[in-house]
Amino acid sequence: MEAPVLTLKEVIDVVPASCRQRSTPRGLALVGRDLLLYALVLTGIVLSPAWWVTLPLVLLAGLTVAALFVLGHDAAHGVLTDDNRLNNTLGHLLLVPSFHIFEAWVLGHNRIHHGHTVREGMDFVWHPVTVDQYRDMGSLRRLRHRMEWAPGGSLLYYLREVWWNKMIRYREPPAKWVAGIRRDRYMLYTALLAAATGAGFLGGLGSGDIAGAIWMITKLMVIPFLLFTFLIGWTVYVHHISPDIRWYTRRGWTRVQGQLDGTTILRIPRVMNFFFHWIFLHTPHHVDMRIPCYHLPEAARAIGEAFPDRTIDRTLRIREYVEGARTCKLYDFEAGQWLPYSAAG
Repeated sequence: MEAPVLTLKEVIDVVPASCRQRSTPRGLALVGRDLLLYALVLTGIVLSPAWWVTLPLVLLAGLTVAALFVLGHDAAHGVLTDDNRLNNTLGHLLLVPSFHIFEAWVLGHNRIHHGHTVREGMDFVWHPVTVDQYRDMGSLRRLRHRMEWAPGGSLLYYLREVWWNKMIRYREPPAKWVAGIRRDRYMLYTALLAAATGAGFLGGLGSGDIAGAIWMITKLMVIPFLLFTFLIGWTVYVHHISPDIRWYTRRGWTRVQGQLDGTTILRIPRVMNFFFHWIFLHTPHHVDMRIPCYHLPEAARAIGEAFPDRTIDRTLRIREYVEGARTCKLYDFEAGQWLPYSAAG
């Protein structure tokens, strides 16, 4: 007699109900802490007396943009606080430093990525290409693929495929999303224009020339954004791309395969959770989007104990990431197997 097929509801049911309790004070405390740090870092960059002070502050600004983004991501899921209207407001605000359009993010991330995780032709984030698809590429597209899927290629990939194609350039969303995305696009552009104008004014005031104004915009906004883009692209990669993570054909995919088997619980140094808000404990977030980031440790523990044979739970090691990035190039969806470029001849 065959064992019954596991369902996603059975996985959700092992997570304590307390893990789905939203807390406005806790959510606002995290937002206040990160916004304060962001303001202090930007102030430090503006007042910095030398490059050796500016450099670490700019790097810290990139991390802080990532921290704000993760909270904005939770707000977009409606779980950061216990107030849905407040979540919406915070989501719009917290995604501005990362140059993301709120409603476009909700559509692409909440509906498409979460709805079809590791499903062929549906989940667009780090979607593998097949041998035949790679063969059909021209030389420039092959080169681009090799650069984006190389270790450290996440900046190029996320900037082009996710941020540009699915966020900024995205012009044909489903009809019911058109008005919201257009409105939020204008809101984002207005906020960024105001921020750039203020940064340029400060830079020009201090240097007396346009070069100083441009440099101030670059170090306050552009470089932190690019650092964030690298970090978020890499984060999504390690959550869903690995030799032991299978992608499924559209017909062969199930919800439990996508949400339980298709992602990871990665243990990172505690100091990094200050910025990433436990999002590397990613499996429970996919199993149940109603879990706020501050309850992910408890939820991960419950899922790992209940399904030890199906939970990918390990310490994140850069060496293993590099080895995985060298392995995961092309994909055979029927066999469920990662292939090297040499498989394309």
